[in-house]
Amino acid sequence: MSIKKIFDYQIDEKLELFVLIKSANVRIAKNGKKFIAFVLADASGEISAKFWDATDDEIARFQPGKVALIKGKREVYQGNPQIKLFHVRLAAEDEPQDPRLFVKRAPLKAEQMADEINQVVFAITNPDWNRIVRFLLKKFQKQFFTYPAAKKNHHAFAGGLAYHSLSMLRLAQAVAKQYPIINAPLLYAGVILHDMGKTLELSGAVATSYTVTGNLIGHIVLIDEQIVLACHELKIDENKENVVLLRHLILSHHGLLEYGSPVRPHLLEAEVLHQIDQLDASIQMLSGVLEHTAPGEFSEKIFGMDGRNFYRPEIADFSTKN
Repeated sequence: MSIKKIFDYQIDEKLELFVLIKSANVRIAKNGKKFIAFVLADASGEISAKFWDATDDEIARFQPGKVALIKGKREVYQGNPQIKLFHVRLAAEDEPQDPRLFVKRAPLKAEQMADEINQVVFAITNPDWNRIVRFLLKKFQKQFFTYPAAKKNHHAFAGGLAYHSLSMLRLAQAVAKQYPIINAPLLYAGVILHDMGKTLELSGAVATSYTVTGNLIGHIVLIDEQIVLACHELKIDENKENVVLLRHLILSHHGLLEYGSPVRPHLLEAEVLHQIDQLDASIQMLSGVLEHTAPGEFSEKIFGMDGRNFYRPEIADFSTKN
């Protein structure tokens, strides 16, 4: 059998390979019969597929987190990549069954990311912010360095949460150097903590789903609560201006009320945090999609960017263009 991955196959090329069932949502077709809307994954990325006329037994067997052997054809439907399935079965005992083999991972190892993030922690010179950040990094260390940053869209891969935070820290350092008016320690603390609530909002890197707590409360409020609890543990007054400023960065980092922030940014550092969060997430979404787009073609539509598609130029190296 071929060792090619999902995105190694060309459009209209037949395929046969093992994949991870990332999600499997049961829906009703126009003819009244059930079908499964799959998201299938391997180390090259994720792709959708529909399994028509699914029986109750098949629905029970093809659950998220399972490894399956699929036969089908790579297609494009309404501008988005998908697989037309001919046959699906679960992997047998003597076949690959470890879901972790089929999960896309951050380009850096957890140890590398931890080392670089910890170096920035030394630059958080305010004692309250430093103690809170260290406390919560230690509390959620395993999840923080293994979880994705999202179920879909940006940094939706193992280690994506820490990689997104590290990427933002690098941007924050550059911005703080350019604009001395910025309180760099506050910005760094906000960057490290801003998405840490996703360790409670999401289930993990394999078959990522939202927890009940994540669905009903959300990562912004969840990490704000953890900051308050950390203050109690560390004997820090949660009403001190230092703590209130840090909490504001977390609570406002989505920028708009309709995007989930209970308050809009009212601090310079809060606005900067929101902007670099948007920048890093957007570039990650774009790079992930353009990676699977042929030069001279438009990408699939990106839901997280207002449904726009993007052109991948045929010019490979812009630095050579004069």
